[in-house]
Amino acid sequence: MNKEDVLKKLEIDEHYYGNFGKKYLSNSDISTLLTNPLALGQPQKPIPAFLVGGYFHTAILEPEKLNKFKIVESTTRNTKAYKEISGGELCLLQHEVDKIELMTEKVLANNVCKDLIRGIDVDYERPGITELEGLKWKGKADIVNHDEKLIIDLKTTADLNKFRWSALKYNYDSQAYIYSKLFGYEFVFIVIDKSTHNIGIFDCSPEFYARGEDKVKRASEQYKLFYESEDFDPQQFFINETL
Repeated sequence: MNKEDVLKKLEIDEHYYGNFGKKYLSNSDISTLLTNPLALGQPQKPIPAFLVGGYFHTAILEPEKLNKFKIVESTTRNTKAYKEISGGELCLLQHEVDKIELMTEKVLANNVCKDLIRGIDVDYERPGITELEGLKWKGKADIVNHDEKLIIDLKTTADLNKFRWSALKYNYDSQAYIYSKLFGYEFVFIVIDKSTHNIGIFDCSPEFYARGEDKVKRASEQYKLFYESEDFDPQQFFINETL
């Protein structure tokens, strides 16, 4: 299968997140490889924050797909009504949706953000693949703006003033590095504070990319050690540091 056919297949979420896409590493694997490599590939339990982020992305980029989200009119996820309607599935609460729709309006009402997101020559949810450190990597960009030659990622945050620290904690630096290699453009974050609705536009310094590259190198070393080394016994692995 040639690269064009692979990318076409990865456009479909079922393949991107399914067995076909698992042939590739992604930024979401970085944390696992750096902290607990043996857990690579294990399903992660969905949490409300991911669901909220997904709705926010979809509302801006693919609003025609919003009907895939199940919404429950309930104050919390502990009520009897929620449990009956959700059937054990993680669902959005109506008040969460109301807040997301307000955030969506705020972002698109900002002219700079709107121009970056709604440019003339832009792709949404575009997959990319490349080889880094001798391994196959994938990514799916929120927005590729060919006019500005930028990759744009949408984020929500609990505190905009602390986003630079969140970016390190949640491996946004490795995301920026990987995606810059996937698409050949600079990486920019459009971030909205979930409480104040203040907006931040963050570009990436050479140091930020370098930190991301270092994480990718270390994660790749772990992958090769745990999954490609025939002589390696995971039970003999330990971390040795001086405190």
